[in-house]
Amino acid sequence: MITIAHGRHGHLALQETGLAGSTRAPDQRVVVAMDDPTLDGPAVVHVPTTALGLPLARARNVGARHALELGADALVFLDVDCIPSPALLETYERALSDPVTSGDLLCGPVTYLPPAPAAGYDLRTLADLGSPHAARPSPAAGEVDRGHDRYDLFWSLSFALSAGVWRAIGGFDEAYVGYGGEDTDVARRAEAAGVAIAWVGGAGAFHQHHPVSRPPVEHVADIVRNATIFHARWGSWPMRGWLDAFVERGLVARRRDGSYVVASVLGDVLDREG
Repeated sequence: MITIAHGRHGHLALQETGLAGSTRAPDQRVVVAMDDPTLDGPAVVHVPTTALGLPLARARNVGARHALELGADALVFLDVDCIPSPALLETYERALSDPVTSGDLLCGPVTYLPPAPAAGYDLRTLADLGSPHAARPSPAAGEVDRGHDRYDLFWSLSFALSAGVWRAIGGFDEAYVGYGGEDTDVARRAEAAGVAIAWVGGAGAFHQHHPVSRPPVEHVADIVRNATIFHARWGSWPMRGWLDAFVERGLVARRRDGSYVVASVLGDVLDREG
């Protein structure tokens, strides 16, 4: 199992507690620390940050490469904020062993938790809190929702795939730096490689609560930059809801050619265009 992290040490510790209660232990555990020297241990590999931001795509690739070098024949990625359900690894393993789904990009349902009580989350009762994300499939345990037409719903919070499928997709595109875009890009790469996407019931995870901005204004530069890269690759704009919300707030402008630019640099762009 691979997790990338920068801070969130408490969330990572609770994830480890969840793993300790799993019905199937991971064969290898890899934690990729992005510019976080305080994280250390035999499972930890380090990746430096960049001037543009945290290298999320590169960190996932480094984690996968490290796991494969250790002999992994399948990869499970879990976001640092997520606590695995006891059956997550066992359920992913079963799907990866099934001839029908062994070549798929597998996603487990993720439930967003409310703020933790004063005593912290009780892992025994997580399934009673919240509900799985409403915009994504959430099949019942033992069921798989498989298809070829919902790639834009992929997210990297929780997913699994064989080593062969990882190589066929080519991992994450490291041109994406910072927040946003790399998930949708890897899903498009899966689609281009003929890899189906499937949601696996029973491979649940629980996303620990933390404050967020809607839209994520602290990541506006990353989102515009990464969206522009995606558009150049695939001919469409990802993250349109966020981009349009930024435009409404005056943080981003849309140029005559349909592209987006951060408002603080718009004047420089118009000067160059004449």
